[in-house]
Amino acid sequence: MIPDLWLEEHSYLRPLADLSAQVDRATAAINVLDARIPYWEDYRADFLGGVPLLPSTAAAVDLEPAGRMAGALLEGLAYGTSSGRLAAQTRALDTELRREPEVARRIVDFLLGDETLRPPFPGLLRYLAWTATARFLRPLVNAFDGWREEEQWLRCYCPTCGSPPSMAQLVGNDPGRLRLLSCGCCSTRWRYRRIGCPFCEGADDHRLSALAIEGEKYLRIDYCQFCRAYLKTYDGEGNETFFLADWTSLHLDVIARDRGLKRLASSLYEL
Repeated sequence: MIPDLWLEEHSYLRPLADLSAQVDRATAAINVLDARIPYWEDYRADFLGGVPLLPSTAAAVDLEPAGRMAGALLEGLAYGTSSGRLAAQTRALDTELRREPEVARRIVDFLLGDETLRPPFPGLLRYLAWTATARFLRPLVNAFDGWREEEQWLRCYCPTCGSPPSMAQLVGNDPGRLRLLSCGCCSTRWRYRRIGCPFCEGADDHRLSALAIEGEKYLRIDYCQFCRAYLKTYDGEGNETFFLADWTSLHLDVIARDRGLKRLASSLYEL
């Protein structure tokens, strides 16, 4: 019931909800390829040294199948049931990418920061490709969660893909509540200091403030008074898939911007 009630109260988010639903349906229709689970002991030294899993040469995760899944998702949206602007833009993307040799590898390299690929609608490609990649990586992320020693990775970037967090979550009860950071790209969640800015990494609790939003029971804005960066925080448990999706709280980004705060968090919704 949470999504229905949320959209009743935040009707301006419905276009993004419709986009997300279309992409989720198309993602569910593509074949999920197998992600090879690495031998964790080979990766341990890199892990302890702060190297995320996907860039690690020791872990040697092959992302080419994720690129193929991204291509299949793009094709499904371009020539399937989507319509209007989404259909037109995905067709333009699909047409352009078909000209690329080894397109699956090129898509993966694009996600990891290769700027030599210059597609039309790069924000849309990033959103769709990370959606497919997150689906591909789900078994690997789950296995990584089981192996990883959280106290060994209290870092400000994702232990899986290296992206900065898109949101945070508070779990448990005081005085032992935990703060998790959430990756908007690969959907990994990881422990971070309860007090501390994940952008400038300042640990002074006097620099950090929480902005409660009237009428928003589950969400707040945490911001750093020193660097002025903020992070939207889900204060609750049980509806992580919905409240950590980023698009469900884009109105908080508007509020933060109007207060002179900076979004340094990653986002897949720069479409």
